Amino acid sequence: MEDRRQHNRHTTELRLEVFDLNTTQRLGRVVDLSPEGFMLFGDSPLQVDNVYECCLAPAEPIEGVREVTLGADCLWTRSAADGSHYWAGFHIIDLADEQTAALQALLRRL
Repeated sequence: MEDRRQHNRHTTELRLEVFDLNTTQRLGRVVDLSPEGFMLFGDSPLQVDNVYECCLAPAEPIEGVREVTLGADCLWTRSAADGSHYWAGFHIIDLADEQTAALQALLRRL
């Protein structure tokens, strides 16, 4: 598969949870992150080609950042090896200027 990313993704040991802002449902935990997108590991399958309004929330504030809100398109999903969890890849498509600085703060911690 061709990798078309312009930025490297950084794996993280940070506890960074993702929530759907419209439903408040927890979508999963961020596994890797870049300025362009992220991969998450979750309990429920997500809809491919669906745009989610997301909140990325670290367990503890990072450089004063309690959350990053953004719009992300779900590009792919697949079942995890255990059969009860799911992987999903997202492309960030909407990030307000003030949220860019917050995302950069998270990236500096990776």
